[in-house]
Amino acid sequence: MDKIVPATALPGSYASLNGLELYYEIHGSGEPLILLHGGVGGSAMFAALLPAFAAQRQVITVDLQAHGHTANIDRPLDYELMAQDIAGLMTHLKLASADLLGYSLGGGVALRTAIQFPALVRRLVLVSTTCKHDGWYPEVLSGFEQMGPQAAAGIKNSPLAQLYPSVDWGNLFSKIHDLQVRDYNWSAAVAQIAAPTMLVFADADAIRLEHITELYELLGGGRRDAGLDGSARPNAQLAVLPGCTHYNILGSPLFTAAVAAFLENPVGRATQ
Repeated sequence: MDKIVPATALPGSYASLNGLELYYEIHGSGEPLILLHGGVGGSAMFAALLPAFAAQRQVITVDLQAHGHTANIDRPLDYELMAQDIAGLMTHLKLASADLLGYSLGGGVALRTAIQFPALVRRLVLVSTTCKHDGWYPEVLSGFEQMGPQAAAGIKNSPLAQLYPSVDWGNLFSKIHDLQVRDYNWSAAVAQIAAPTMLVFADADAIRLEHITELYELLGGGRRDAGLDGSARPNAQLAVLPGCTHYNILGSPLFTAAVAAFLENPVGRATQ
């Protein structure tokens, strides 16, 4: 197991669950919003967004297994298992439900949490997320295949490595490789999601445009005109942010405003 940075040196706390010491931080107060980061990074990737979200909500950031300040354990990186970790954290924090926002790998975890534990998810925001393996462009899938210890060499002297000195980068890259080359298709389960859901993508994302529209349609979108009064609109929203890529979408000045508007006033069928 990787060395854990002592909790006293960090602003957050650890929850002991599922064999993990899961690191999390709580900012602000109000309705809970859980933020789940992308692969390789950690919850620090949301630092610039925290002031705006925490001004209105209790924001909970999480470092997923083997990422950030959460040490690795002897189990694979697995979307279904990480969803269990989020459900376990909510139990630890005595949260009956929460809004979830996940980006990229964290979006897959948020999506699986909504699938496996629907009663826990009040509203769902999926940022640059797929629901099946071939949703990514072929060159992105090829990049996943190249991940491994050798690909981690360049990160060891980076600012990210300085921020998270306890991460075993070679092991993390190997586990991400194993996760991302695995075939999966959650389409049938996505079609059953009842929680109001917002999809956010870059206009030059790593995810195929056809898959973006497919995912929106699975959630009830893109099937008919919403009507003059909007009463026939679906239980989902789709935002495509201009001038962005998969890798910088969280920095878009449009991102926080779009997500905050959805969280405060989702449209469609009644919420849970």
